[in-house]
Amino acid sequence: MAAVLIAVGWAAVGAGVGVLVRVASVWLARGEEVESGRRPWQRFGPVVLTAVLFGLFAWRVGPHWVLLVRSLWIAVLVQVIFFDLEHNLVLDRVLLPSAIAALLLSLVTPGLGIVPAVLTGLVTGLVFLAIAELGSFLFKAEAMGYGDVKLAAFLGLILGPRPTFNAIVLGVILAGVVAVALLAFRVRGLRDSISYGPFLAAGALISLFAFPPA
Repeated sequence: MAAVLIAVGWAAVGAGVGVLVRVASVWLARGEEVESGRRPWQRFGPVVLTAVLFGLFAWRVGPHWVLLVRSLWIAVLVQVIFFDLEHNLVLDRVLLPSAIAALLLSLVTPGLGIVPAVLTGLVTGLVFLAIAELGSFLFKAEAMGYGDVKLAAFLGLILGPRPTFNAIVLGVILAGVVAVALLAFRVRGLRDSISYGPFLAAGALISLFAFPPA
């Protein structure tokens, strides 16, 4: 019963954080000179998803201080998901301060540590950079945005080796399933690109949920 109450209470906190995520995204969109949409999923999606994830993580992790760290990453990743879906952008103004926070928090995060975090971030970022450059060379078009490359490096900082691998695999699978569905329903064509950011972020959230604090 106590776990349920904690989860419900933290979900309420998550709803408030989700409102802040949406407000911040609208402000960031103005800085990028793009208009934020007013469809229900754009306005209320961050609020609902953040609340649900806060509640689930509180139930999973319990009253552990690591819940605060993971809740921070939830807020960042939810912002990435909805902003990328809406504007096809992953912002440096979000990832850079988040990466600095990740480096600092890796020092005290159970099962992580700054050396594994930095190494994983570097390797993951370089692998995705190589994929982006190779794709551009082969297809003479942008196969993957540099925002996705930076996001992949950020995931390495917050997750460490094994969870990062799991997150990327999950993200690629999710992206593939959605791409096939969009093709099947003729929403997108073979030459249309798909943003990987939301799927990488979703994979990271699943991976964070699957690995409780040590």
